[in-house]
Amino acid sequence: MKKFINWLETSFAPRLNKISHLSWVVILKDSVNQILPFILLGTVFCVLAILNDYIPGLPSFWEPFGWTMGKVSLFVSFLVPFNYCERKRLRKQRLIAGLTGIVFFLICSTPITIADGEIGFGTSALGAGGMFVAIITGVLTSLVFGMVGRFSFFKEDSAIPEFVRNWFDQMLPVFVVVTAAWLVVLIANVDLFTIILNLFMPIQNFLNTWYGFIAMNFFICFIYSMGISSWVLTPVTQPVKLASIAANLSMVAAGTFTAATANMFTEGLIYVTYMWVGGIACTLPLVYLMMASKVKKIKALGRACFIPGLFNINEPVIFGAIAWNPIMMLPMWLQGIIIPAITWIACKVIAFAPIPKIQFEMWYLPYPLGTWISTGSIVAILFLAFSFFLSGLIWYPFFKVYEKQELEIELQEDAKS
Repeated sequence: MKKFINWLETSFAPRLNKISHLSWVVILKDSVNQILPFILLGTVFCVLAILNDYIPGLPSFWEPFGWTMGKVSLFVSFLVPFNYCERKRLRKQRLIAGLTGIVFFLICSTPITIADGEIGFGTSALGAGGMFVAIITGVLTSLVFGMVGRFSFFKEDSAIPEFVRNWFDQMLPVFVVVTAAWLVVLIANVDLFTIILNLFMPIQNFLNTWYGFIAMNFFICFIYSMGISSWVLTPVTQPVKLASIAANLSMVAAGTFTAATANMFTEGLIYVTYMWVGGIACTLPLVYLMMASKVKKIKALGRACFIPGLFNINEPVIFGAIAWNPIMMLPMWLQGIIIPAITWIACKVIAFAPIPKIQFEMWYLPYPLGTWISTGSIVAILFLAFSFFLSGLIWYPFFKVYEKQELEIELQEDAKS
């Protein structure tokens, strides 16, 4: 075990940290994270839309939902080139690059909007369903601006005003992107939107299988136990979560939503409804154990972690008691396997716990409020209580070993003083 932990600390974690700081990882992560206010606001309108089924005469809350959550891919298509130029110090080009990214994305989504009969702002292609396409079109736009972003038709000592020079210089990358997209998509009739979606479909399909669902949740707990935030995985996981909930909402609208057809890999199910009470790896049971500890240090840390833990913020307990502590890392890994497994069984296999039919992603809302809002089910709360109790059983034996070690250290320090 010591050799394995040493390998993690000296080899695996440093390499993963290097990946998390790669330019493209940071650009894509920032671009997705920057749309979170729209996603969270969209969840509010999605929840309010329930009222439309019971109170006649209310305006449809699905309309503001469409103008927030329903446009996230459009926003990402702008943000990826914008953040690329910002990071590569092409500040003069960042706005025009972002706008070019929007144009490229809209050209690619044109065949889909025509096929859906939803030409214009009503198409789902602009929402979560087009996230992967928005990322790819944003990346391609960024690469074009990276290649010709510093090119100028004019000499530095030209008498032409700088703003005029900027207009003409910025026309070149815009021309390259728009013309290429026009020729490929609209002239050659190549459906880039569908092609890109099909390329990423295996990822979405994998994460919505029982083994993919467990594997990804385990990996998130695994790297977090080494102090590496799951935000590093945002470019991969967030588009899948958004596409999964968008597909679920479509099935609800069509009346085909069942436990067998529903997608499980969604933000609302994982972080709001069932699994991670207190934060990733279900750490609130551990905080309760710490608060009752005989060791002064552990007890004080537990009390300090309690309020953040209620709101599912667990960095204090992760970095205070778990990260790089072999005794506590192991139960965190077990949480990443066992809790997702029983959640999958309860939701998909025996269809005991209901899968949320709405989008509700306010992960900072204390449990079980999020569970009730997402499902409106007493059964869901009962399953959450069972999952919480099971999580506590996983933490308990390892915590007692950790507590015993810390107690011996505390007694030795007291004896010295």
